[in-house]
Amino acid sequence: MRPSVLVRLGTWLIAFVVGAVYGLAGTIAHSFEVGWFPLGLVLAVVGCAALLLAVRLLTGDRWAVLATGLGMVAATFVFSGRGPGGSVIVPQTTLGTVWTIAVPVLVVVAVVWPDRIRSVRGN
Repeated sequence: MRPSVLVRLGTWLIAFVVGAVYGLAGTIAHSFEVGWFPLGLVLAVVGCAALLLAVRLLTGDRWAVLATGLGMVAATFVFSGRGPGGSVIVPQTTLGTVWTIAVPVLVVVAVVWPDRIRSVRGN
């Protein structure tokens, strides 16, 4: 294998792991509320969106963004189920539903976003 292929595979692996860490953190923190305000959900969504944006802007590679997003989705999926002790991290509440849907939507938007914006004048 050429070194450039190994570098890309390494980048995707690291992106997957970092995405999984963010997905896990968001899955754990999404249910935190301050009074009526869902602070944990807002911070989790903003944090995941910021990570996806940073990976997209810094690497310019849709596959790296997809790897990051797959890590987020995998962590959310794995830790959303009932644990061996019967505990549930993501209960079936409005916040849990929003978090479960927000992560894949963020990933899709980050991956399919156009590479560059054309000016109105057509330059």
